[in-house]
Amino acid sequence: MAFPLSSSITLSFTPSLPKHHPFLTHFGFRFSQVRNQENARPFQLKLQCKASKDDFVKDRSQYRNIPTSFNLSTLINGKVKLESVIAALLIVAQVTSPLPLVGWDFWSILPANAVLYSPETKLPRTGELALRRGIPANTNMKAIQASLEELSYLLRIPQRKPYGTMEGNVKKALKIAVDGKDSILASIPADLREKGSALYSSLIDGKGGLEALLKCIKDQDPDRVSVGLASSLDTVAELELLQAPGLSFLLPEQYLKYPRLTGRAVVELTIEKGDGSSFTPEVGGEPRKTATIQVVLDGYSAPLTTGNFAKLVTDGAYDGTKLSCINQAIISENDTGKNGYSVPLEIMPSGQFEPLYKTTLSVQDGELPVLPLSVYGAVAMAHSDVSEEYSSPYQFFFYLYDKRNSGLGGISFDEGQFSVFGYTIVGREILPQIKTGDVIKSAKLVEGQDRLVLPNES
Repeated sequence: MAFPLSSSITLSFTPSLPKHHPFLTHFGFRFSQVRNQENARPFQLKLQCKASKDDFVKDRSQYRNIPTSFNLSTLINGKVKLESVIAALLIVAQVTSPLPLVGWDFWSILPANAVLYSPETKLPRTGELALRRGIPANTNMKAIQASLEELSYLLRIPQRKPYGTMEGNVKKALKIAVDGKDSILASIPADLREKGSALYSSLIDGKGGLEALLKCIKDQDPDRVSVGLASSLDTVAELELLQAPGLSFLLPEQYLKYPRLTGRAVVELTIEKGDGSSFTPEVGGEPRKTATIQVVLDGYSAPLTTGNFAKLVTDGAYDGTKLSCINQAIISENDTGKNGYSVPLEIMPSGQFEPLYKTTLSVQDGELPVLPLSVYGAVAMAHSDVSEEYSSPYQFFFYLYDKRNSGLGGISFDEGQFSVFGYTIVGREILPQIKTGDVIKSAKLVEGQDRLVLPNES
């Protein structure tokens, strides 16, 4: 069967390069030409392949720079129609693959950069999921968690959902929970074991447990499955938190003088409009002069960064702080005078047992953090004014993740470059309403005070 070869492949890139500021200092693409941040314009590259033998004979110069690995003369000598199809497939493979296209000086993407653009990349897309994955818990609980989280992806499948696969996942989680009961409960400190036993029973056959989730799947009710799954995963997270009463690693000796958080904590921020206007209410609500945001701090993955932030909150350092909106971030004013030292950049790589210090991650080489920046409402520290090996001692920002300004894999171009230390869990809908000039009226540490270790207590 003959296939006419007539195709047009267009690659369009729009680099968005804002003015330099302490927040955005990196961009995913690397060009050999000098980048003009003020006049960045989109450009297009178009490849066209035509199957006309005469066209190739008359003028081959237009194809001289096409960076493909096959020989164009084979299209002229031999079976043109068949080899035209092969040529088309090879061009598409070159263009769409993560491998660099040899000879394109202006687009020097290394092979390992594929993770930035691969749609298969599975980063946590919510703060709740990222925080749950960051708990250093018993291996049986992590296996149960992974099996259940797979249901979240299966539920997104439209039309005929794979209920058989879902049932298999839940049965696998249930078997691990039953067979590993002793190991699960033994990982909980003795003074918390009674609470752990109650949670374990609830996970197995409670109202929102695995047995109830199996029934929802058998009834093929996706809404009930979604609710039941959320309930089961909440119970899993509660059990895992009981298994992680402190840090699972030792801090380097040189950092023992810093404040540190040995677990989770919650900070509540009250935001006030700087211009005297009101926050838009939710459905049925009343306009409010102030709005409340709650941030969960993760000391398991960033003990020094969270410890510094929590101490500043308890000292009242953020009360009255002004906010500014910059690109995809809401950033606090820079007031280094409220803290006399810099905190080293602190990032926990996925799959590792302790954070890296003063070292960014190479996302191009497949390194991803436990606490990703690529989540709407992520909270991170800005870089120090002196060195990117350190975080600012005071200035933090809310990251307003936007997939449209990320790689094809949904990864922010600044992923792995900042110390992410928590996520906005309550009040995410308030973030887009915050404008430059709005003020943090007050910041309070409402949970986790007992996990904050100050230098004079270490």
